Amino acid sequence: MELRQLQYFLTVVEEANFTRAAARLHVAQSGVSAQVRQLERELGQPLLDRSGRRVTTTEAGETVLPYARAALAAIEGMRQTVDEFTGLVRGHVTIGVVSGAATDEYDLATLLADFHNEHPQVEISLTEDTSTRMLTALRRGELDLAIVGITDDDPPPGTSLQVVIDTPLVAAMTPEDPLLLPTGRTALPLAALADRRLISLPRGTGIRGALERACRQAGFQPRIAFEAAAPGLLTRFAACGLGVAILPEVPSEAAAALGLRTLPLASPRLRGRIALAWPTDGPTTPAAKALLIRMQKAFPPAKPS
Repeated sequence: MELRQLQYFLTVVEEANFTRAAARLHVAQSGVSAQVRQLERELGQPLLDRSGRRVTTTEAGETVLPYARAALAAIEGMRQTVDEFTGLVRGHVTIGVVSGAATDEYDLATLLADFHNEHPQVEISLTEDTSTRMLTALRRGELDLAIVGITDDDPPPGTSLQVVIDTPLVAAMTPEDPLLLPTGRTALPLAALADRRLISLPRGTGIRGALERACRQAGFQPRIAFEAAAPGLLTRFAACGLGVAILPEVPSEAAAALGLRTLPLASPRLRGRIALAWPTDGPTTPAAKALLIRMQKAFPPAKPS
């Protein structure tokens, strides 16, 4: 019995057709048929029913099916283990990134480029989405790793986190805004925003979640007038006087260059946190494990600023 016979048998079962199976395997149909018949002779039982328009498994074939799948999975597992041991990592990694996470301080593009140069056989898929949807995708196994904004101190079930950015949230406004009075004010109570038009990241992001939860605790619903996924767009909206933007801390010089003034939010203090997230049981492939280790070293745990 050869592994090729098991592979051909499984492919015919999945395609329910010898012609489609041969096309998928990039071999002649006669070769597929011959290998499956050889497997049936060795087992002493017909595994496939070829009498109908669709090829189906016989009772014996249905019994054999899980063992064939397990055998091929075991071989693939052996290959991956050897690759991991020798450093010849290959495969595919899917990463989710929340908008605004890739900054000069955390240069994700350079990290991924360096990783790709070291492991050219690894394909990397990068997607941008809200933190809520990415955490769900991570738990479902649709993502291997994610960089997300977080609201709660405790990670979601089945997910491990390493907080890499932890910074106060500020309200950004034009220099003429009355919220800056009295002169010399150093913080802004959250309740002062109860009747103001706010500019925020979209629902499902960590900062938006932190803002909405804090407003509920303060007894009011935030009036979100504009929202955008790009933090730079939020600052431009605020500079045009369209509302008060809720942002991670911005240096005063940078804010002034944008035509803005900022005040830290207080009562309660709000923080923006971004974390590297992965399944608690660990990534399932050697490629994803290797990239996680690289990212954990490149993006160390943040110290609250």
